[in-house]
Amino acid sequence: MPTLADKDACELLDADHIAVKHLFVEYARLAFAPAAARGADRKALAMKICEELTLHAQIEEEIFYPALQDALPDTQGLLEEARAEHQEAKKMIAQLQGMGAADAAMDALVVQLNRAIEHHVKEERDELFPKAKSAAGLDLDALGARLRERQQELQGEAAPAA
Repeated sequence: MPTLADKDACELLDADHIAVKHLFVEYARLAFAPAAARGADRKALAMKICEELTLHAQIEEEIFYPALQDALPDTQGLLEEARAEHQEAKKMIAQLQGMGAADAAMDALVVQLNRAIEHHVKEERDELFPKAKSAAGLDLDALGARLRERQQELQGEAAPAA
């Protein structure tokens, strides 16, 4: 099994997709846990989902999407749609981050965000990643290294604030 360091750009981004899906599943599990066990844990998990999605969107927008746009000019429409989906997710993330304790409104917003992310991930997996993998001149291994480096840099910046 390849390590994180061995993953190309698409594999790295998809690993992020899988990790955040696990967080959404864990959130849903907690939403049905006994009341005494779910409040603070749900809030913390919602904030972790927000953090992971924010970081993921940033590396895609800074590195992956521009590289695709340069290598594959015919992806312009897909990339515009992906950026618009990121903006919608960012609005939901800001709403979640502004909420107090976990409650039914937070649960509903997390469900809405999960649906939006599932749609976005499906489009990336079905449309963008295959195009990226078939692009002549696009070095996905080097791009993966750049994404990983930037992701680690951003995680380092976020750690002291946490």
